Amino acid sequence: MFSGSIDPHYAIAGFVVGALVGVTGVGGGSLMTPILIVLFGVSPATAVGTDLLFAAVTKTAGSLVHGFNRTIDWQVVRRLATGSIPTTALALLVLSWLNMRTGSANQIVTAVLAVALLLTAGALIARNRISKLYAQRMVNLNERSIARLTVAMGAMLGILVTFSSVGAGAIGVTALVLLYPLLPMARIVGSDIAHAVPLTLIAGLGHGLMGSVDLFTLMSLLAGSLPGIFVGSSISVRVPDAALRYVLAAALIVVGGKLALDLSAQPKTSVGVARMTPASQSGCKVGETVSTGSVAAERKGSASKFRPNC
Repeated sequence: MFSGSIDPHYAIAGFVVGALVGVTGVGGGSLMTPILIVLFGVSPATAVGTDLLFAAVTKTAGSLVHGFNRTIDWQVVRRLATGSIPTTALALLVLSWLNMRTGSANQIVTAVLAVALLLTAGALIARNRISKLYAQRMVNLNERSIARLTVAMGAMLGILVTFSSVGAGAIGVTALVLLYPLLPMARIVGSDIAHAVPLTLIAGLGHGLMGSVDLFTLMSLLAGSLPGIFVGSSISVRVPDAALRYVLAAALIVVGGKLALDLSAQPKTSVGVARMTPASQSGCKVGETVSTGSVAAERKGSASKFRPNC
């Protein structure tokens, strides 16, 4: 029964993304979510929810390795989580409210995803330049200021990751490099991965409660990604990291730009906003208009159904 739920196309996509994550340490959410949307036609909300649980599983494995190697700074993880957990819960409430009232969750997710992809591309390209530009200023900060900035960074990541599943890798690592310039890179990466586990798990479970997780897709992705991460980690020392980061950034710019263009064309084919009536309180909308060109189009058999048809 389990083997029958594995789709080889999703497994191959999972393997490729897992291998890239193993080589570069980033790119999981920033690649997997666009692949699900652009290549497989998964709705943005379902792609984000599925990718969040995908990230929670894969990064749990990564954090176990870093924990065994003692390359996690738990104080940094606690500071990030102090900011991210409350904003993750808040973002989930906003998504739930938007979907119940207007059905516009997919549009919001697409907009945030496009911005997050472009920000991630910028972080990949300019990481070293940003570090050199602001490193001296960060060194002069006192411990209390660093703690506050870390909590604030966690809060921003909580919102960004919940809405788009993107940002915990490249953006999080870039921020930690600036805030903790004396911390070894291995501990920065390990701390970022460890923080991403509760963040993506809580956000993913929240998306699951809203019905925006496809478990069959999730299992297929994991079937490919776990061996992919192993292969990528094994060859990482032989692959030029800088070249891969620039290639990955270019791909993110293209996908982010495409999503932004698609979003700009949505007003003509978007989901109509329905007036709330007693009948709509039960889970059905009165007067709702849905275009056949809506971005919420899902592949047949998907587990993502936000509400019953009336």
